[in-house]
Amino acid sequence: MKNLLSMNDLHPEEINRILQRAEEFEHNATPNLTRTFTVANLFFEPSTRTKMSFEMAERKLGLHVLPFEASTSSTQKGETLYDTVKTLESIGVDAVIIRHEEDGYYHQLSSGIDLGIINGGDGSGQHPTQSLLDLYTIKQEFGKFDSLEVAIVGDIAHSRVAKSNAQALTKLGANVTFLCPKEWQGDIQAESSWDQILPKADVIMLLRVQHERHESAKGFSKNEYHEQYGLTIERYKQLKPAAIIMHPAPVNRDVEIASELVESEKSRIFKQMHNGVFIRMAILESVLKERF
Repeated sequence: MKNLLSMNDLHPEEINRILQRAEEFEHNATPNLTRTFTVANLFFEPSTRTKMSFEMAERKLGLHVLPFEASTSSTQKGETLYDTVKTLESIGVDAVIIRHEEDGYYHQLSSGIDLGIINGGDGSGQHPTQSLLDLYTIKQEFGKFDSLEVAIVGDIAHSRVAKSNAQALTKLGANVTFLCPKEWQGDIQAESSWDQILPKADVIMLLRVQHERHESAKGFSKNEYHEQYGLTIERYKQLKPAAIIMHPAPVNRDVEIASELVESEKSRIFKQMHNGVFIRMAILESVLKERF
């Protein structure tokens, strides 16, 4: 693949190739790159996991990483994203990883740009690398996707993780159910209570409440949200023995999930972070090999 912009762009065969390559990297496979490439991480929104995970993946692949800080770049003077990326291409950067607050920012880069682009998250749109590491985590656990019952719970309308995962999991044969307040369901059909979800779920995928994307401050208090939509200890006890809990993080403890459950036996939250390095190694290698 020459770019990775959306999970809509990937066929099941391509998804499985990335997951397979990530597994090889986890078992210390040697990168298959013909030369040393230069990449830059353009993060216009705050990030810990995605940015640091990409930087670790880049170093493990032996890439040169050109430092970029949005707060000290010419975007502060009004430079467009296109001109920023075109500048980096002109000085020899081979690929960029971009996180941006604008939904579908990459459409403005669809012509005139000839370096690799990996979407590190666009507004409330897509987050394909998070989706792929989530898929890898699920496959490690169950060995398959077909007929798995996956519940995505939380701020659906504002979540790029929910959109990316719902598309990918459905494409791979899983059954996806949503649970959220009606104000946050967007154009999807969602359950309004846990009753239909807890007994059958194989995967509970919790989402961060994204206050920064809400148009107003009106909403739930932390306690109200936790009581109605959070994974409480009582709900945890009703899960199937083999069920797992996931969350893209950062976690709002005692909001989306009881603090005691973040590192519980069923939790795979930190395993997801661990897996992100290998998935991003596989993505970077694939993009750089395809383009060069």
